[in-house]
Amino acid sequence: MATTIIKLFITLYFTFSFSSTLAVNSSSTTNLDSSLSSIRNFCRSTPYPDACFDSLKLSISINISPNILNYLLQTLDTALSEAGKLTNAFSDGGKANDIVEKQRGTMQDCKELHEITLSSLKKSVSRIKSGDSKQLPDARSYLSAALTNKNTCLEGLDSASGSFKPVLVNSLGNIYKHVSNSLSMIPKSERRRDEYDPSEVITVAADGTGNFSTINDAISFAPNNSDDRVIIYVKGGVYEENVEIPSYKTNIVLLGDGNDATFITGNRSVVDGWTTFRSATLAVSGEGFLARDITIENTAGPAKHQAVALRVNADFAALYKCSINGYQDTLYAHSFRQFYRECDISGTIDYIFGNAVVIFQACNIITRMPMARQFTVITAQSRDTPDENTGISIQNCSILATDELPSGWTKWSKDEGLDTLYYGEYGNYGPGSETENRVDWTGYHVMEIEDAYNFTLSELITGEAWLDSTGFPYDAGI
Repeated sequence: MATTIIKLFITLYFTFSFSSTLAVNSSSTTNLDSSLSSIRNFCRSTPYPDACFDSLKLSISINISPNILNYLLQTLDTALSEAGKLTNAFSDGGKANDIVEKQRGTMQDCKELHEITLSSLKKSVSRIKSGDSKQLPDARSYLSAALTNKNTCLEGLDSASGSFKPVLVNSLGNIYKHVSNSLSMIPKSERRRDEYDPSEVITVAADGTGNFSTINDAISFAPNNSDDRVIIYVKGGVYEENVEIPSYKTNIVLLGDGNDATFITGNRSVVDGWTTFRSATLAVSGEGFLARDITIENTAGPAKHQAVALRVNADFAALYKCSINGYQDTLYAHSFRQFYRECDISGTIDYIFGNAVVIFQACNIITRMPMARQFTVITAQSRDTPDENTGISIQNCSILATDELPSGWTKWSKDEGLDTLYYGEYGNYGPGSETENRVDWTGYHVMEIEDAYNFTLSELITGEAWLDSTGFPYDAGI
């Protein structure tokens, strides 16, 4: 019986139907033990079978029809319930304040990310209930981001102490299990987006000749939850500010006078007490963010270690002809779908990192001189489960590599992840592109064109569905 269920589930993964029923025969639905056994068999295909079973066994008592849609919605409902408990815990001022932060912004990060997670869970339920398979990529992106949010909060908590820490860690773990299980139940599909027409232009000028003299003031003025693009023109100049675009500031567009003329600069770092997440010079959480002809930089320097120039945890984000400069952790492609075209990105260690599903096309990726006894690493991708739709695809970009680095890739920690990762190369050319002496890992691949196609803009981020309206150029295929 278990084998039959697993085979049917695999088939349904590729031919998803909201009315498809799992292999539960008519007699088993009237028998409690058989029903529980069927649920347990189904849950074996999820990352956390025990959490799955605890959630889905409730479906028997409330007489839910045993199909994938209902099981998925029941699992998401459990995740929302666990998230609600954490919201209540955050609201309990006494307990929630019992955290000793070694890095400023630890609890602020966790609370902000939790609000985004709540919103993502609710949006996922809405997309799935719509019955439109074209909205399933949205749900996958929302849930992938929720998993990333949990890991980011835990990173900040690692150095914290206090009686509320274990409560928070346990609660995050419970939410994570149910979100991860939900992800494993969602198939893949495509999505379309409507185009947006800009209705007004807000001008920022450091010399006072615009509507505002700071970018943050312009962001505050922009309408909340806008369905239309909100154009913010940032005149040439140096803007020394840490700019935040929160999740309710949607469809913000930053237009500069050129990446050699308009600069957003900051210097927050982990060494100076900020979390990596909060160190960003420009932090973007609002869906539909676009930027063009701007330089974003973190000037903290290599001695300050993690110091983010740009952090993006927003869906449908795209940047064109921008420069993103820093040292360690320059570009935090945190979560959701992102696209970078003809951008310059510079740094030393892990300077493109995060768990977004992101494509770089025709970019210059520039390694800077690190400190003594440091070695440079360009990408550090942090996917946590195989069901996430996340990854980094670099296409037609210039990477400064030399013949002295034939291995091409380096381990993160001992042999961790070498058999579960997927690193692939296809059609590279220039110094350092020869693959003959690359690492001998199970997860490393010299790809054929059929494999490489899976990492194109059309396949990986369904880019044609939402990039057409931006006016940014892109290549849909190889």
